[in-house]
Amino acid sequence: MKELLILVAKNLVEQPEQVNVIEEENDGITTLRLKVAPDDMGKVIGKQGRIARAIRTLVKAAAINEEKKVNVEII
Repeated sequence: MKELLILVAKNLVEQPEQVNVIEEENDGITTLRLKVAPDDMGKVIGKQGRIARAIRTLVKAAAINEEKKVNVEII
C-alpha cells in the first residue's frame, strides 16, 4: 500500500523526489503520512479535496484485498 501511494503521488507532483511516505501501525490500523513539496500540495489535494479523496479510496481498496485497515494523511 505504501508503494502504491508513492507511485500515485509521484505521478501527480512536479517534484517527485520530494515525495515521502511515513508508515505507522497502531492497534491494527496502518497510517500512511504523505509529505510532498509545499508547491505540490494543491496538486495532491485537488479542487475541494477530490484528488485526496480519490487517493484515500484507492489505498483503502488495496488494503481491503490484504484485509487491513488504512488511513492516509496528507501533511
